[in-house]
Amino acid sequence: MFSTAGRTVKSGLVASAVVSSWTWAATLLQSSGVAYSYGVSGPFWYASGATVQIILFATIAIELKRRAPNAHTFLEVIRARYGAVTHIVFMVFGLMTNILVTSMLLTGGSAVVTSLSGVPTAAACFLLPVGVVLYTMFGGIKATFLTDYAHTVVILVILLTFAFTTYATSNVLGSPGKVFDLLVEAAKAHPVSGNAEGSYLTMRSKEGAIFFVINIVGNFGTVFCDNGYYNKAIAASPVDALPGYIMGGLSWFAIPWLAATTMGLAALALETNPVFPTYPDRMSHADVSAGLVLPNAAVALLGKGGATATLLLVFMAVTSAMSAELIAVSSIFTYDLYQTYFNPRATGKQLIYMSHAMVVGFAICMAAWSTALVYIGISMGYLYLLMGVIISSAVLPATLTLMWSKQNWAAATFSPILGFACALIAWLVTAKKQGGKLDVNTTGANNPMLAGNVVALLSPLIFVPVFTYALGPQHYDWVSMKAIRKGDDHDLAAAAHVDLELIPGERSHSDAEDAEEQAKLKKASRVARYMTVFMTLALLVLWPMPMYGSGYVFSKKFFAGWVVVGILWMFCSAFCVGLYPLWEGRKTSSHTFKSIFLDITGKGKPNVMHGRPVVVEDSGDATPTEKVAEHVHEKR
Repeated sequence: MFSTAGRTVKSGLVASAVVSSWTWAATLLQSSGVAYSYGVSGPFWYASGATVQIILFATIAIELKRRAPNAHTFLEVIRARYGAVTHIVFMVFGLMTNILVTSMLLTGGSAVVTSLSGVPTAAACFLLPVGVVLYTMFGGIKATFLTDYAHTVVILVILLTFAFTTYATSNVLGSPGKVFDLLVEAAKAHPVSGNAEGSYLTMRSKEGAIFFVINIVGNFGTVFCDNGYYNKAIAASPVDALPGYIMGGLSWFAIPWLAATTMGLAALALETNPVFPTYPDRMSHADVSAGLVLPNAAVALLGKGGATATLLLVFMAVTSAMSAELIAVSSIFTYDLYQTYFNPRATGKQLIYMSHAMVVGFAICMAAWSTALVYIGISMGYLYLLMGVIISSAVLPATLTLMWSKQNWAAATFSPILGFACALIAWLVTAKKQGGKLDVNTTGANNPMLAGNVVALLSPLIFVPVFTYALGPQHYDWVSMKAIRKGDDHDLAAAAHVDLELIPGERSHSDAEDAEEQAKLKKASRVARYMTVFMTLALLVLWPMPMYGSGYVFSKKFFAGWVVVGILWMFCSAFCVGLYPLWEGRKTSSHTFKSIFLDITGKGKPNVMHGRPVVVEDSGDATPTEKVAEHVHEKR
């Protein structure tokens, strides 16, 4: 229950959790930075280059539920198929992913907090995780789903406020036309190298396209190697995984697109105005990389109110994404390290203890590590470009573990390691050749990062077939994945005097029910594949490429339409992940609030029964979780 929420979460809550987990500090800060650097192309390249992975992951989520219905982590699936050595290799890549993502969250978040409030960076790195640790440790993944929902709603409201302020009500901007005129003037004052006509109002951007490729590669790594996304797939009920991930991916697209189109372009438009914090100077590259474009624009637009809104926005983004990382790392250490190699007969109570200990331990280690990164000059922007170099060589072997029965042990084990080595060589050699030396500036440039990222993702395309066919394909039958044992909640249930059959996800299923579930998952798998192909082509080819190839520079009317589409898309996102989960869970919510009211007013006193079995009556609309609560109440 701590790690899987009983595998009963519905699609609306899955969608809001996906949006929240994927809305990092970088989603808001890095996207605004690329908008400031490259113009309107930056937000679109950021959004489309990171949405596709969520859509594609829907296919993996369905296959995971089909092939390994009892798994707690993706790494358990790796071990079930390939054994301990491959399991350890992927455990290292999974933990590197969690470390990189959490480092970005804390370095970006602490930079903004320090900039706006003056709190020392080290203090910010340690204070940001405190609340997350508390609710994650006590509530497990159930708490992360609920707080993810709340955080997502707050983020959407703040971003819509920024958009309406910039494009409708601001005294200094106030309309798309005014922003357009100021962007035209900005292009005359400092044209963008590599952009069509040097304009900020075109999709034709050479450096923007390089960022696009880096963004796609890096985010494949952070989705397909991050156990947090597999956790959510595992926690979703079988029929809700596909719609949850599709809704989540499409809803998330609007967040970086509108946030950066609003705040990144507002920073460009306002930096010649005395209200801008760095006036009369432009922002330095270091400040842009640290993620200070959005907070500076917010202060210029709304003064102290903008600073407060930005602090809240960044806090929500950092804490919601970090809760997913804490659960991911906790699951890896608990199930893949402790239970697998140290205590195979661990009880449920011992597993829970380990989960709690690792949540706290990882948070403390990451706060210290992020503080060190800040002081040695490694920013959120640098880490964002680097992440694909470090982890993306594991994407293809991990995906083929669930999708291709022929990939053998050697291909799965050695391809990520060799790909990682090749990526490091490509990255550092390119940096040395172009920059003449190796330091933060030369290694953080676009071309070296592009080389490293592309080699990391694509080199397994060579290694996997070579190893597989040179040493013989596996012809895997998928049986060992289905044999993964569920975490044992029996001793916990006994301590609480709860019938285990009433715990969500613990009901025994008949063969007919299992067959029906598999049929639904097989149908969902086909739908997922068609959807991923269509959405990938739409977001990466059909929409942006004609605009890039033509070198079209936006007219004033086209720019206004571009902004309006972004705002309308954000409203659709607000419906999908803000209102729909409330409607979907209306019966459970009403029953819960009714029970709380009856308890508080003393009208809901239970019948005390001694020495005989307790019969839990089914009221018709109570969920299994509520029945468990009623049962425990009566026992007490």
